[in-house]
Parts: sequence; C-alpha cells; structure tokens
Amino acid sequence: MRLSSVLSLVNQVEKSKFINAIDRICGDAVRHDKKIEAQLNKLDGQIKNASSTDITQLFKIILPYFEKAVREQLAMLGAQATLLTNILSRDGNSIARATWVESLYSKEWDVINRRAKELQAEIEEVSDDESFGNSKRLGIYFACFSEAHSNDQRINREAKITDDERGILNVLAKQLDVTADDQAGIEHLVDKIPKNGVQDALNELREIGLVFISRKRQTVYVPDEIVSLLHRIQGKELADKHLLRILRTFSDAELSNILKNHRKKIRGVERKEKVSNIMKLGVPVTQILQRDLFNDEVTINERKDRLKGLIQDLELDLDKLGSTLEERTGIILNSLNNCAESEFNVLSATGFKELFSALQNHFPMLSKVLKHEFELEEQEELDVEKLRALSITPYDILYMLTNEEVKSVVDSMGIKKRGNLRLNILNSFADATDKLIDNYGALARRDLASLKNSNIDIAESEIGVKFEEVTKAIFEQLGLAVDEDLRRAVNTSKDKADVLISLSEDDVIVGEAKTCKNGDFAKYSTTSRQVKAYANRCESAGKRVAQVLIVAPTFSDDFVESAEMDTEVNISLLEAEGLKRILDAYKSRRNPKFSAKLFTKGGLLKSDLIAKNI
Repeated sequence: MRLSSVLSLVNQVEKSKFINAIDRICGDAVRHDKKIEAQLNKLDGQIKNASSTDITQLFKIILPYFEKAVREQLAMLGAQATLLTNILSRDGNSIARATWVESLYSKEWDVINRRAKELQAEIEEVSDDESFGNSKRLGIYFACFSEAHSNDQRINREAKITDDERGILNVLAKQLDVTADDQAGIEHLVDKIPKNGVQDALNELREIGLVFISRKRQTVYVPDEIVSLLHRIQGKELADKHLLRILRTFSDAELSNILKNHRKKIRGVERKEKVSNIMKLGVPVTQILQRDLFNDEVTINERKDRLKGLIQDLELDLDKLGSTLEERTGIILNSLNNCAESEFNVLSATGFKELFSALQNHFPMLSKVLKHEFELEEQEELDVEKLRALSITPYDILYMLTNEEVKSVVDSMGIKKRGNLRLNILNSFADATDKLIDNYGALARRDLASLKNSNIDIAESEIGVKFEEVTKAIFEQLGLAVDEDLRRAVNTSKDKADVLISLSEDDVIVGEAKTCKNGDFAKYSTTSRQVKAYANRCESAGKRVAQVLIVAPTFSDDFVESAEMDTEVNISLLEAEGLKRILDAYKSRRNPKFSAKLFTKGGLLKSDLIAKNI
C-alpha cells in the first residue's frame, strides 16, 4: 500500500511519529537543501498540520536524508530490529496484525537459533591444517563478525555493529560465499537476538518512522516506499516474488548450475526444491544473472544472449536491451522493480477478480498456497482488494504456480498453448472483460436475454457487482486513476463506495454505478444519502470530493431535477450507453485526449458532446 493510502487510513495520533521523524530530518537538512526549504515554505513550516498529500510530497524530497538517518538508527537498535525489518519488508508482510508479526518473528527466531547451533558445531570442528573448506570460511566470517561487534568495548562503548561495519561484513560474506541464512545464524551466535519484546521493538521502529501501528485495528502498516527503502538497506536487489519469477523461467540445468556454484546438493533434488533452495541462498540477483547461471566456459556474448532470452521469457516491454552484460542485468532489475502498476493495469478490476475466482476453482488450495508463500494469516480473508493492498499482482499469482500447474490451467480452460502460457491466461481474462464492456448497456438494464445471446453466462444476482466492476474497467481504459487503495481505506462495512477516481493527490471523484431493469432510474433520496456518506468518508481521509458521478441506464426527470438542485454535493449523471460511446470514441482516436474533469460539469452529462471533443 502506498504511503498516501496509509496516511489516509490511520488517524492523526497514529501518524504522529512518522511526522515527527520527518520534522527532525527537515530541521537538519533545510539549511543546505533549497527543495526542502521551498516545500516547507509552502507549509509555513507547520508539518504537523500538513495534509496527507503534502506529507507524501515532502517525504519524496527528503528520502535520501531519511534513508541515511534510518541506516544509522537501525544500527543503534541492534539485531532484533534488523530481524523485524527483514520480516516486515518481505512480500505480503507490509500489512499484518501485530499478533501475527509476533508469531512470524517467533518462527523466524527458532529457525535462526537452530541454524546457529549447527554452525557453532561446524565452526568448532575446523582444524589448523584443514583446507579452505566450508568450516574454514564460516570460521573466518565468525571471527570477523565477533571482532566488529566487540571492538567498541575497547574504547568503553556499547558493543554493536555500525552501518559501515555491516557494509564491510556484507562484502566479506559475498567473497567467502556465506549465504544469507548462515549470516543470520552467525550474527545470532555473536549478538544473540532477543526472543521476546517484539511489541517494544515495533514501537522503536515506529519512533523512527518506519512503521505505522493502528491501535484500533491492532495492525502494522509498512508503506511500499518504506519497503523499497528497507530493501536498499538490506542490499536486496529484487523482491522475492520477482526472483521467483526469474527462476521459474530457467531450465533444470541452469538451476543446477546456480546450486553447484554454491556447493549445494543437486542429485536427486526435484525442480521445485531447487527453486526453493536458491531462494534461501540470499545470493544477489546480479551474481545469479551474470555468473552463477553459467558454466565457466560460457563467453560474455553467450551470457548476453541468454539475458536477451530471459527478457523475452519474462515478456518485459523495454525500449532498449542494453549493449553490455551489466546494462542488461540492470534493465531487468529496474523493469521488475517498477512493474507493479503496469501489471495491475493489464487486467481491469473485473478481469483480476475473474482470474482469481477461476484459479480458485481450478486449485481449491490456491488461497492456502498464497497465504503460505506470502506469510499471511490462516484466518485472513483473501480477496482481490487485499491482494492489491499487498501489491500482489495477477502476474505474481500466476508465477506462484509451477510451470506444470500453469500448463494444466491452460489445458482445462482451452487457452492457446503457443508462446508465454502465463501471458496467454492473462489475455484470456482481458478478452472476457472486453466482452462485458461490449454489452455494457444490456448489463446496465439487467437484460439477461441479450447477455445470454452474446454468450455471457451470468446469474442475475451477480449483475450489480459485474456492472460496478465493468464501470471501473471503462474508467481505467479511459486512462483515469481508479484508486482501489483509497477505496479500501475509506470503505466501512456500512458505507462502500463503488468507484473512487483520483484527479490529483487531493481531489477525487466518487463514482456510483446503478443498474435498473424496468424504466428510468428514479431512487434519488436513497442514492443521494449513499453518495453523501461516501463523500464524508473521503473528506475525513483528507480528500476533497470534486464531484459525485452516478452512472445508470437512464434517469427519470425527477432524478435529474433533484440532482441539479442538490446544494450539499455536486452531482453529475451519465447514462451507461453514453459512457460506452465515450469509450468507443476514445479508442477510435489516434491520440485521444480525455480528462476526468469532463465528468465534473454537473447535471445530466451530454455524452455525445464529450465523445466528439475527445
């Protein structure tokens, strides 16, 4: 979830520590940074009274200073904070109940403690005349880590690993090929990680602005921007889900090469286990793509060609491929690190929901697999909105499935088998959404006969939800910013807005989609109460409601008159067939120009005029 959405979700007290952290950094940096000075002047120096939008913009400007401060403060907080940030920055853990974070911490602590005991026995077995084997390498790293930790005591300071020392130790670990789990185990031997006190550690992370804690929901939030920052501090080049995506494209022989290069067992190991074992190594992705993937005799040009093939296998849409091995590696990493928004846009909200539902029918254990892979609570209700909040895209779900499982989906759904099978599955659900858009008018009128004549199999009870989802899809295809994160943040069990369109960081349009079977839509009093409640929810979250837009098949004269005379909220009305005409006009233009502000004129909108002026 983006920082702006988290700020909209929590109250003033819950975001106070984050604001205080920003305030401290601005106080130090403003003297020599003109951008920060200009932004503070806009706020009259009153950060504590700033809107969520202003705070988000300020955070972007001070990010380098914030990251530097966090590095220093995490080093001071010690091993427990490091372990906790490692957990919170993993896929799926950025939104979690505090009790679940505690259980993940306990589980991780047990794994590290067990590995530490194994390493201690292995290190103690090393003899003076032993060749440079595994025990020798681990012993060297252990000795260096112990020295880095204890050297402060000689000058009467608290023993700790500074950020600079950790950087050197990371280089040493890389040169000695000490894997991530072994690094954690050795650190535990030297500086034992506390087993308890997780709540106190979470509060310490909150103090330095890394997490938000909602007391009401007892939930910990880590914004996407903070997750990226933590990955940089950890030296993590890619999220685990993106590394998994890369590994899924490799052949068995290539997976074996990676494991052999780190002296790991490959004989009798199944493909699925090979992938899992590589994930546990903690090896930089750059090293995998440039060295570990290949035999020693493979030339630079052959390695570059293989990365070109990987770009094609991953279906990365790139303007350039890069001319060197390093450039191609960088392009792959950058593309995957910035792919979330485009991957969500591949499918509409409807298409994503249809895909998830179809995969659940095909794999009844899919939710359980996703909860295991992304470390979600067992009792957590998993739906598309939750997946979006956790930045889990349709691609991520399909790459959670093995290649064999993907083939079985393609076979059972009758999807074409040429090319990238995962992309073929996605395209098939994009096509299903297009068919519903083509029949948008019939959907609005709840015309089951027309829908069935177009080979759309839908239950009457599902029509309202489908109409809402297809309306979102049309707005998305018009290039509008349908904000699902904000909608999830402001919705309650009682008040649930259909659509929220962001015009800017501050301004939104509240959209409501209504079907009507017979005649014109005429329920103004009920509908106006609904949209006014939604508008109030948005304004409570720091957003300005520029307009309310109601889409229906047609409107009664009384409804139109009441909307035009309403003094409490600005309401625009748009007929469903008219919205479809606007979309058709948009798609027919070579360089279409469309602004959501065309929906803010008020009253019954003239769709023909809007379509003509796109």
